[in-house]
Amino acid sequence: MDNKMVENVLTPFNLIPKIPPSAYYIANFISDEDEQEIIKYVNIAPQPKWTQLSHRRLQNWGGIPHPKGMIAEEIPKWLKKYVDKVSSLNIFENEIVPNHVLINEYLSGQGIMGHTDGPLFHPIVTTISCGSHTILEFTKRLDTDEEQRQIKPEFSILLERKSLLVLRDDLYHNYLHSISEIKADTISNNDICNIELCSNNYIDGELIQRGTRLSLTIRHVPKTSKLKLKF
Repeated sequence: MDNKMVENVLTPFNLIPKIPPSAYYIANFISDEDEQEIIKYVNIAPQPKWTQLSHRRLQNWGGIPHPKGMIAEEIPKWLKKYVDKVSSLNIFENEIVPNHVLINEYLSGQGIMGHTDGPLFHPIVTTISCGSHTILEFTKRLDTDEEQRQIKPEFSILLERKSLLVLRDDLYHNYLHSISEIKADTISNNDICNIELCSNNYIDGELIQRGTRLSLTIRHVPKTSKLKLKF
C-alpha cells in the first residue's frame, strides 16, 4: 500500500457516505500474497487455539478479553505485521496500539447475530477480510429485544476479500452489525452503501457466491494484566 493511501485513510476519500458516522473502507488493503499467508497460518494453528461455537469457530491472539483484564500474550510475527500495518495508519488516537486480534472463520452459509463490540475494547474496530466477501448489515440499537427483532437492517457494507473496514463513533456505540446465514448475496445498489468504494464493478441484482471467509478483527483492549505470556 502506498504512502498516499496511508495519509488518506481517515479522510472523506475513504469515508462511506450517507450513513451515520463513521465507517471507512479500503479495498485491496492487503495483497494476494498477504491473503494467502494469513490463510495458511490460520489453518495450521494448533487445534487448541480454535474455539468452536455453534455457527462458526474462532481464534484469539493477544489474549482472551475479560472484564477483569486480559492477560497479554505476544502476538506471533506472521500476524503482528498486519497489526502493525493497521497501527501505522494512525486510526487509534492518542498513540493507542492495537493489542488483540480475533479471527473468525465463516463457512459459506454461516453468519453472526446482531451485536456490538462492547466496552471491553477501545471504541474503534478494524477488520481485514480474507478468502471471501461478505455483507455486513447494520441496525439501530433499540431498547428491548422484541423491538430489536422486528427491525430490519438500515443499510449494508460489502466487505471484499483483502479489504479493511474501520468502524467508530455512532456506528460503534449505537448500531448492531450482523451477517446473514446465507450462501450467496444479491448486490443491491440501494442497500450497499460502499459500492462506489469497492474494487470490482458490481451490477445491481448480481448474485455473488460466498466461500470460506476469515475475518481479522484488530482492536485495542485497554485493561490488561501486567503479566505478559510468550508462546
